[in-house]
Amino acid sequence: MKNNRREFIKASALGAAALSTGALSLVSSTPARAAQQSLDVLILGGTGFIGPHMAREALRRGYSVTLFNRGRTNNTLFPDLEKIKGDRNNGLDGLRGRRWDVVIDNSGYLPRHVRDSAALLAPNVSHYLFVSTASVYESFTQDIDEDSAVGTLADKATEERTAATYGPLKALCETAVREELGDERTTVLRPTYICGPGDHTDRFTWWPVRTQRGGEMLWPGQPVDHVQIIDVRDFANFTIDCVEQRIAGTYVTATPERSYAMGDLLADCQAVTASSVDATWVGEDFALAASQRMPAGNWGAFPVWHPQRGNQAMGAQFISGNAREAGLHNRPVRETIRDVMSWWATLPAERTSVPKAGLPPEYEAELIALWHKDHA
Repeated sequence: MKNNRREFIKASALGAAALSTGALSLVSSTPARAAQQSLDVLILGGTGFIGPHMAREALRRGYSVTLFNRGRTNNTLFPDLEKIKGDRNNGLDGLRGRRWDVVIDNSGYLPRHVRDSAALLAPNVSHYLFVSTASVYESFTQDIDEDSAVGTLADKATEERTAATYGPLKALCETAVREELGDERTTVLRPTYICGPGDHTDRFTWWPVRTQRGGEMLWPGQPVDHVQIIDVRDFANFTIDCVEQRIAGTYVTATPERSYAMGDLLADCQAVTASSVDATWVGEDFALAASQRMPAGNWGAFPVWHPQRGNQAMGAQFISGNAREAGLHNRPVRETIRDVMSWWATLPAERTSVPKAGLPPEYEAELIALWHKDHA
């Protein structure tokens, strides 16, 4: 059943090395911000969801930022920054002969692409930070830290990105960076669900948006089921800390383990939206079956939640204490919800009318009727 578990989390977490290098290899015992007069930062990507937050944080600290991407997403952002148009797939010429202090790679998904950029930039940068994913791991039945085994591929040459290959491909990307730059010049971040203003997946956003509508609402599993996220701003801040202080190693980035549950999410959503819902908690099998019937392209009926029991259980918690020791700060989830809802209110109606995740109203009504019929 290992593959089923891996495919379940990866189908849900799609969106961020065979060996861990040790989580605290270059960080001091007191993660005070290093003094920097100037820092030239290259971001591979930079205009999607997490990239703009990283760019803004680097700019806030007074650093120079260059963006490299295809120019297809949010290309009106940062009109004052240098933008190099190119492609990870054999289109890196714009980077040749240039020097930067650090590279932040948040758009690497295929090992060939990542190795090409890492090899090209290695002689001209001092540090390379790669944004990986918590989906790299082989198993999700036990607690996970930086040293837990990662998934592998029978065919390492494959470039087909699916729910099953996504994590192992990212693990191979991690390895490529380490091999090209060495452990002491490489940082790998493995985030769980990245949430916050600007999230185009609507995975976390759906919960407060749906709560705001009120009425009877389906909730999966039990109120004590744990859930872990990371606010995009906390992730961006830690990213810039790492390149600023040259913090090398591999880090799991998430909210503290076993600190937040679905019942907390319900309470926070109700508090922020000032809405009351009649919460109906449905069994895991029912919730999973509902997700399987969701239309293609949707991020799931109950996004960011995972079953805690049964043959598709993800009983693991991501242990992110090393990152917090290195300086990661997690803001309260309620603050994330509050800011998400403020951002959501600024979007046009055609964007918010059909969220990209969660239960459509008519399907939820159908499921509510079915649940009550079977549990009368």
